[in-house]
Amino acid sequence: MNKRFKPQYLPYNNDAHALVGALAAELGLSLKGITGAKHAFLMALSSPVLAQDFQKGFAAYNAGDFATALQEWTPLAEAGSSSAQYNLAIMYNNGEGVPQDYAEAVKWYRLAAEQGDASAQFNLGVMYDNGKGVPQDYKEAIKWYRLAAEQGHTKAQYNLGFMYKNGEGVPQDYAEAVKWYRLAAEQGDVSPQNSLGIMYEYGQGVLQDNTMAHMWYNIASANGHEKAGGYRDELAGLMTSADISKAQAMARECMNSGYAKCGY
Repeated sequence: MNKRFKPQYLPYNNDAHALVGALAAELGLSLKGITGAKHAFLMALSSPVLAQDFQKGFAAYNAGDFATALQEWTPLAEAGSSSAQYNLAIMYNNGEGVPQDYAEAVKWYRLAAEQGDASAQFNLGVMYDNGKGVPQDYKEAIKWYRLAAEQGHTKAQYNLGFMYKNGEGVPQDYAEAVKWYRLAAEQGDVSPQNSLGIMYEYGQGVLQDNTMAHMWYNIASANGHEKAGGYRDELAGLMTSADISKAQAMARECMNSGYAKCGY
């Protein structure tokens, strides 16, 4: 069985839009009404005031000085910066500079996720998926994965596909699983590429097709998937030389086209 992707644990670097939002919140303004000259004005203010603090926190984090990162990011997070909120969540999730606290991580992920941050939405989905900081709730996980997946987040697309394949939080639906696997695979993500190979090999959500399965296994293997090469070679034993050559040519075309032309 394929495993889901785990949370992302890389903090954000500077996010100018989020910093403008934080400054607007401090000034009691709504970001929705900030355009044109007002936005430029806040950008100018945020550059020396907020961006410097955010970057100081980022540099401190990368240097392993988690106490300083926490000190710099907490006021920004409290002021509404989704990037700072996400970064605080990472620190609580990992226990960096603070005792590990999944509930506190969920709190900050949620604040960033509710502002539309795709990575925070994905990580919040993982927390619900695994029951960390919240009761395990597959339906809630699906909700947050879907929001991130619809923004093009590949790991959320893969996890959403995984849950449809296994009927977790949703009725089992192989065709829907294939849809989300394909969206992630065509962005170059290796795990959904391997998963598509499996779906084609066993005819789950698609017509059974060894040539397409071989193509996706071959692509996943080329991109570093540990097991895909073995799956490809095992499947090749059931295929004609012509079919193998066709699958190999399709794999080359798929990768050379940036995943725009994958298949017949």
